[in-house]
Amino acid sequence: MEINGDNYKICGDNQLATVDFIGSLRLSGTEEYAPILKLLHEVASLEPSNITLNLKQLNFLNSSGISMLSKFVIEMRKKSTVKMIVIGSNDIPWQGKSLKNLQRLMPGLTLELH
Repeated sequence: MEINGDNYKICGDNQLATVDFIGSLRLSGTEEYAPILKLLHEVASLEPSNITLNLKQLNFLNSSGISMLSKFVIEMRKKSTVKMIVIGSNDIPWQGKSLKNLQRLMPGLTLELH
């Protein structure tokens, strides 16, 4: 599964239960983020033991995108059988603060900043 935009690419792998985010996401509102949320739900629907969101190459994510990720994390928190792993980069300024907020939403979430 893959979603391509002007400045971004989202790749979902059902086998590995991994979603890679690459580029800059500057979409407007929940409607434009709906395909990405649908891809995340498709990976989650297989009920893997772990879901990994790889954001290491996501240079920018606007507030609508952060809201979309937050909603997904809250939904996964309700599924106590699924463990969330979020991988980010210390070299991308927005990730440190924003990704730590995901841990507040889901205390069991594993955050790896490299």
